[in-house]
Amino acid sequence: MDLTWSDDELAFRDEVSDFVAAQLPEDIRDKVMRHQRLINTDYIRWHRILAAKGWGAPSWPVEYGGTGWGPLKRLIFEIECFKGGAPRLLPFGLGMIGPVLMKYGSESLKQRFLPRMLTVEDWWCQGYSEPGSGSDLASLKTRATRTEDGYVVNGQKTWTTLAQYADWMFCLARTDSESKPQRGISMLLIDLRQPGVTVRPIRTLDGGVDVNEVWLDDVKVPFENLVGEENNGWTYAKYLLGHERTGIAGIGLCYRELAILKDLAARTSADGRPAIANPRLKEKIARIEVDLLALEMLLLRVATSSAQGPGPQASILKIRGSEIQQDLAMLQLEVMGVDGWPYDPQWMESDADFFGPGPDFAAAASAGYFDMRKTSIYGGTTEVQKGIIAKMIIGV
Repeated sequence: MDLTWSDDELAFRDEVSDFVAAQLPEDIRDKVMRHQRLINTDYIRWHRILAAKGWGAPSWPVEYGGTGWGPLKRLIFEIECFKGGAPRLLPFGLGMIGPVLMKYGSESLKQRFLPRMLTVEDWWCQGYSEPGSGSDLASLKTRATRTEDGYVVNGQKTWTTLAQYADWMFCLARTDSESKPQRGISMLLIDLRQPGVTVRPIRTLDGGVDVNEVWLDDVKVPFENLVGEENNGWTYAKYLLGHERTGIAGIGLCYRELAILKDLAARTSADGRPAIANPRLKEKIARIEVDLLALEMLLLRVATSSAQGPGPQASILKIRGSEIQQDLAMLQLEVMGVDGWPYDPQWMESDADFFGPGPDFAAAASAGYFDMRKTSIYGGTTEVQKGIIAKMIIGV
């Protein structure tokens, strides 16, 4: 595949780069580039800046308020935004439930929810995994019982990213216990601001609380909040997971972390000279760059090969993207050496001064390394993705 960009695409790259440089709030950029934690208002501010420009939904068709861009333009946009220090666009609405509603949702659900996703009027989270039902999602136990005017939902979801901010959850729940596991699941849209919903944070290895348990106790869901057909949620879940896994590849994030890695290596001394001068480190950086270019080519191939969605090839993207993100975090920590070992939670949460023994740009190295351990687990573990590849692509 020829990755040479045309003059129009180069002009678009410059337009995006200039826009990010001029419009991204400096405090948000500083947090991102220093690997400090963002809060909900940081994401929302940036979403609304992009929406005002008409770029609020880069992957959506024009009819739903999107840009209508093709795969290459979307890739350019993602890379330039990440390089410029912009936060990721929240995937739960734009990249997950949004495409599902466009394909399978009723007109009333589309009209009700899609416009609000463009400016994050509603914050969404994903209610898939449960204790004992992560990789084997079809074994989920959360139950939705029919009543005269809707469903009553009881159960527990876990590893629910950013649920502490969420207004709504797209949730998989069992509506038929007699059918085979995949057949008896429905997808429901649940208002998390009602009684019966409890969100409990889970502190992760890096000290953050971005994932949560969500308890649902007699939570009411009206019939109109059912996505598609009852008991057919497994179809919609697989479609959504293809979009999620393509996004987890994180091409733009990888390019930004690669640039940060090179900057760290240039600013860090080893044996009296910049670390970047070490031939062994140069070799490691070059290997990651080659891997990243190969991933970029594969992403474009997958994105342009089918109008039906990413398909099982998304599993390849998910595995390689996870591995490259972990390699970059590990190499950043390696460059920092002993200066990267201390961890200052207070510095991660705010603009407080760093009190570690090394330079402040080393403060988040260990936290970043620990945080990236999760990439080979969330969105379906690497082992599960290899099983999908073996069955759906290789045919064994």
